[in-house]
Amino acid sequence: MTFRFRTADFSLMTLLVAMPVCIFLLLFLVLPVLSVVLAAFGIGSQSATLVYIVLFFQQELYREAFSNSLQVAFLSMLFASLIAVPLAWIATRMRFRGWLLVQVLGVLPLVMPPFVAAFALQPFLGANGAVNLLLQRWFGFTLPFMEGMNGVVLVESIHYFPFVLLNLITSLRRIDLSMEESAVTLGSTRWRRFRRIVLPLALPGYVAGAAIVFMRAFEDLGTPLILGVTNMLAPLTYLRVMSVGVDDPLSYVIAMIMLAFSALTLYLAGYFLRDKDNAYMPYLGGGVMLPVPARPVLGRWPTVFSYGWVVVTLLFVLLPHLGLLSLSLADIWSFSILPDSWTTRNYDTIATDSGAALINTFLYCGLAAGIDVTLGGVIAYVVLRTRLAGRNVLARLAGVSLAVPGMVLALGYLRFFRDINVPLSEAPFSSTWGMIALAYAVQQLPYVVKVCMTALQAIDPNLEAAAENLGSTRTRVLQRIVIPLMAGGLLLGFVVSFMAAATELPITMLLSNNEAQAPMSYEIYLYMQSVSGRGPGAALAIVAIAVVAICASIIHILLRRRLRSTTAMPS
Repeated sequence: MTFRFRTADFSLMTLLVAMPVCIFLLLFLVLPVLSVVLAAFGIGSQSATLVYIVLFFQQELYREAFSNSLQVAFLSMLFASLIAVPLAWIATRMRFRGWLLVQVLGVLPLVMPPFVAAFALQPFLGANGAVNLLLQRWFGFTLPFMEGMNGVVLVESIHYFPFVLLNLITSLRRIDLSMEESAVTLGSTRWRRFRRIVLPLALPGYVAGAAIVFMRAFEDLGTPLILGVTNMLAPLTYLRVMSVGVDDPLSYVIAMIMLAFSALTLYLAGYFLRDKDNAYMPYLGGGVMLPVPARPVLGRWPTVFSYGWVVVTLLFVLLPHLGLLSLSLADIWSFSILPDSWTTRNYDTIATDSGAALINTFLYCGLAAGIDVTLGGVIAYVVLRTRLAGRNVLARLAGVSLAVPGMVLALGYLRFFRDINVPLSEAPFSSTWGMIALAYAVQQLPYVVKVCMTALQAIDPNLEAAAENLGSTRTRVLQRIVIPLMAGGLLLGFVVSFMAAATELPITMLLSNNEAQAPMSYEIYLYMQSVSGRGPGAALAIVAIAVVAICASIIHILLRRRLRSTTAMPS
């Protein structure tokens, strides 16, 4: 039996609910980003001009930074693909018993911020790290693993390859194996099957993952700064803002170029994807990393290659975590393969000095996650359950922040809100800790919207229609049916937003007005700026990773429960 919603017009109520969301997105996303673009053309301080853009391309320093950013982004995408593509093929096309290892590889790199990984790899792969000390001792030479852009590419390849892995596994699992089996019976060769069936169907997933890696590497700030690489766009923007100030027009030109390339990358990926949001974080759909029966591999060498590739990749992924743990427990570690002595003093230091950073992290990220869940739930309901004109525009507007680097968003806040003071105070709004939480919320909103829409799509609309036909008001339907059934998805969205915000650095570095406002991510960065702070910084990073790992575990549990409940529902 199919029920129908009552014909009572609730357009006014829907409009009243959607209007605050539109105002929020306009005020904290569109206008700040627009102010960055206008400032790049000189609008706001003088008449429109192309002088600053021309100046950017005329000076060798900026051209080199632009070229370096493109090189790092492309090479990171390439090496991340070289790591992820074999893993995805092993996971979906071979009988592989080590599925748990693939699950670990899909999550473990994401719980550690890339700038922390760059710091943690130094004791092993740095110029005076354990590997180079052994190479020098045994063979008389060293390798520049972590020198300059080599280190940036290495770190970002290891950190971001799970995006390619997760997307490609999703695409490969959606391919019906009977199509390939039918091709075999018709006499198709293995190469022809791959070229005509597998490649076209898997290519969109790969493009989505590769686009993510390119955008993330292109806009990364912390990793180049930790490795001393400043001739890239993101570090150059940050250093100019810190030295010249928010009135520096060239900072806005650099930020606009970063914005343009991120938007272009996302737009080009759209040619291969019908759902860019889902591709950006595919595991939010649920069940992506669950094992499925795969075809067996005949022969010894393919099996040896499979296990060997997974084990080698796992060692590289674990190396930053081992380095960080060792640094947090090391008393003295200099020009030696292992620390000379061990201590727990670093943890005692952060227990007394970094309590405020931990509180700030929970405050900022918790507030941002609460805002995201509220806005995401409203957007999902308006898009999926109403006929409000322009509702799809609302969802697209929320997804715009996917193409906005954190550096650009933070710079927009500094410019747009600098002349707006806090009520009953002379302090500018851009200097308050609330701006950090709002920037976190805007940046993570597309993920939460995706989670909320997935959760709402799983609810049969007939349940709501039946309740209304029995005399229940729409408000009561929301309270008694929709929100309780969406509770799991809302909690998942909260955790996703919290976890992503906890590892954010560019927004934090630009918007933190003083050290008292710093969350854990910025506090870790500050510790890492001195040799004496390496141990406490590593200890605080271990605490931060533990928090993120707990969030990731909650995500995994929620996804498994949602998958089981979905599977148990009658069709």
